[in-house]
Amino acid sequence: MPLAVALVPVASALACAAVILVLLKRSSGVPLDHPNERSLHEAPVPRVGGLGIVAGTLLALVLVRAEPLLATLVAALAAVSYADDRAHLPIVVRFAAHTAAAAAFVHIAATDVPLPWQAAVVLAVVWMTNLYNFMDGSDGLAGGMALFGFGAYALAAWLAGDLVFAVVAASIASAAAGFLAFNFPPAKVFMGDAGSIPLGFLAAALGILGWHAGHWPLWFPALVFSPFVVDATVTLARRVLRGERFWRAHRTHYYQRLVQLGWGHRNTALAEYALMAGCGAGALWALGQPTTARIAMLVGAALVFVVLAALVDVAWRRHSQGRQDGAHAS
Repeated sequence: MPLAVALVPVASALACAAVILVLLKRSSGVPLDHPNERSLHEAPVPRVGGLGIVAGTLLALVLVRAEPLLATLVAALAAVSYADDRAHLPIVVRFAAHTAAAAAFVHIAATDVPLPWQAAVVLAVVWMTNLYNFMDGSDGLAGGMALFGFGAYALAAWLAGDLVFAVVAASIASAAAGFLAFNFPPAKVFMGDAGSIPLGFLAAALGILGWHAGHWPLWFPALVFSPFVVDATVTLARRVLRGERFWRAHRTHYYQRLVQLGWGHRNTALAEYALMAGCGAGALWALGQPTTARIAMLVGAALVFVVLAALVDVAWRRHSQGRQDGAHAS
């Protein structure tokens, strides 16, 4: 690999950090995330870190001369999401932008996929785009998922011999590392929708591109990002079944409950990092294994998530019961 190409991830990380530093020094007028009853933080925090991640990612896409459509869609989603960070756009506007970006990507990148399946892929991209945003609610969490998730993509693409793809994925992971320098607990800056929405879109888009190129089967990106996919999907399903307004902000994700159970942002982030690393390593290992071993890996991962979810649910019920008993005693 030419040295100039190998340095692209470094440039991506530096660009991300530089943009965040500039924005923080000019903090007047930047959107702030103010605490509310659904927040896990106690003081206003700037939510402009996503602009640094996008800047680093776009720089990498330009330097390696990647597909222009990808850069265009990332920039468009970042622009709409930053407007939402500042002015809280209606959900219809946001959802329309996410759907349009997903449809444009699938129409260009998966033209040989039958039309009904294209529609399913669009829905999957929209869901991944939004669930990443749902999971961006604790210091260091979403940035860590980007570091481990896109890092796994980079290694898998490198093993498949696609160096350009590997550099793009590594650059996104590097930009996330630059962001984590400011976001690891205690966070000095949040990602905001301007970062979480493009990252969710890229997680889905690169996953599909890698599958389409023959680098990995579809289960690979799902397993790599499963810590986010499982938490967000199970939480949404529960809220729907309970008849709650599932689109409204809340504090019932598993990672949010860990913070509220006393783990704090740092311990929760470290525990999630261990889970992310395990899922990524397992997915990479399974790529070179026969079908039976792959199935065993997926079944094993599912069982791990079932056990972890049950443990958190039990701890949460005890915590809630303890609070009720304390309230009654007082």
